[in-house]
Amino acid sequence: ISSSPSDLLFNQQLYFGHYMIGFIGIPNINYYYVFLFFVYVVSVLGNMTVMAIIYLDYNLRTPKYVTVFNLAFVDLVGSSALVPKVIDIFLFNHPSIPYSDCLAFMFFCYTCLLMQSFNLVALSYDRLVAIIFPLHYQVKVTHRFMFSLIASFWVIVIIAHLITVGYITRLSFCESVVINSYFCDHGQMYRLACNDNTPSLVMAKLLPILALWLPLAFILLSYFYIAHLSLVTIYFIPILVTFTMNANIHPNARIINLSLTSVFPPMLNPIIYVLQTQEIKMWFIDMFWYKM
Repeated sequence: ISSSPSDLLFNQQLYFGHYMIGFIGIPNINYYYVFLFFVYVVSVLGNMTVMAIIYLDYNLRTPKYVTVFNLAFVDLVGSSALVPKVIDIFLFNHPSIPYSDCLAFMFFCYTCLLMQSFNLVALSYDRLVAIIFPLHYQVKVTHRFMFSLIASFWVIVIIAHLITVGYITRLSFCESVVINSYFCDHGQMYRLACNDNTPSLVMAKLLPILALWLPLAFILLSYFYIAHLSLVTIYFIPILVTFTMNANIHPNARIINLSLTSVFPPMLNPIIYVLQTQEIKMWFIDMFWYKM
């Protein structure tokens, strides 16, 4: 069976995978890896603590904390999928990644990143109903409703990214397999293709509207009545600037900006909810008071 030169190159790409060069050339970048590791450790400890508190305290098994638990889970999985691999690639000089691993890397990173967005929508809806319809809150926001809402968000995000990754598998990388990013970035990958990448281009335009602009519009409308604006600012502003100014932003600035957006919210979410949530503060007080 004969193969064309492009097919041979594509098969080589499938075997050898892609190469990451995202952080290469940035001055004093090793200090940034140490910083990422510190953020990751704080994120893991914080989110595991929040999940353990909600699981152990029956008083916190309310519809609101279904969303808080899910947010902590998403942050934990997202950070664990991203940071250790980034440190392995760049700090320990393993820039190559097999093609199948690269697709899995892309799927988990984007799924967790955008699931954070939908989690913020669920939290905003919970607070909005509690403030506007306090007498009907127990009826409108039930465990069944919140589980259904979170499950629906998971289904939407997973299907969207399965389609996105599926379109990537139809691309041929016959000229370059070098990705100028710190992970298997969808935008960087489909632009390397030497065949028609229109479906991937459409998904790149559609997903930010579905998973960023629409959730942000709902959250901003709800924030006429509720707080937690700091959490939304930390998550949405950097990522929207990155994707909106994609062609005009310096590659190194884009990489640093997007990487900070990926690791900061998972670290800060547990701190925000511990400091601002009365129920969790009372749990700590009861625990320490009981031991004393």
